Amino acid sequence: MRRLLVCLLLLTAWRVNAAERVISLAPSLTEIVIELDAADLLVGVLDGGERPAPVAALPSVGRYGQLQMEQLLSLRPDLLLLWPGSVSIAQRDQLQRLNIPTFVAEPHTLDELADQIEQVGVRLGRAERGRQVADAFRGRLSALRQRFHRAVPVSVFYQVWDQPLYTVGGGQIISDALSVCGARNVFADLKQPAPQVSLEAVLQRDPEVILTSDARLLSRWNAWPQLKAVKTQQLFAVPDKGLERASGQMLEAVEKLCERLSPDR
Repeated sequence: MRRLLVCLLLLTAWRVNAAERVISLAPSLTEIVIELDAADLLVGVLDGGERPAPVAALPSVGRYGQLQMEQLLSLRPDLLLLWPGSVSIAQRDQLQRLNIPTFVAEPHTLDELADQIEQVGVRLGRAERGRQVADAFRGRLSALRQRFHRAVPVSVFYQVWDQPLYTVGGGQIISDALSVCGARNVFADLKQPAPQVSLEAVLQRDPEVILTSDARLLSRWNAWPQLKAVKTQQLFAVPDKGLERASGQMLEAVEKLCERLSPDR
């Protein structure tokens, strides 16, 4: 009973101090706010591609890596939702000096993403909705893990770009998505989110599957027929760009990825 009373008091305090003027500094965080039925709290967003309908008319505070600080301040936010990669280091330092309350979201796993959805719900005064969305996410994630589990994971090279050659490291959430699908990122030992690798390193690790962010990059791998992925023509484009946005919708993209990698495909 005492624990329940403490939880209720904490939730009451959060409601009193809940943000009312929120700026989202990443499309993924904008999507989370929408998923929490809290788009009415947004007063500005950082652009990065086509906007969802609920925020189409909101003021822009810039684009990836190009934050318009004066515009942000003019909107008088009482909470910033920040994904570090969307803002330059110099501007992150500026934001810190402004002392505007900031929630930093950089999930490295899908489990962390579920936790952060719940935490954003609390900061927005939508704690109950946050729990509902996060619990539904966890349930679907568990089902995907069970459905696509493999005793021996298939090795995958995930190509982000070709010139230079970039991939995802083990600390990147896409690497965790691969593990949900019964796959193993061949560069999971690299801790950088998007490390540059050499062609020689890919040939040495000899992945069974090659995934690319752009279908136009696939045919170039046929120049190295010694690769397992080329021998068996296990060369695929990523089936859903939603895999690159860490919000609730990411599970849809993960499921499509798992189906693409499934041996029963």
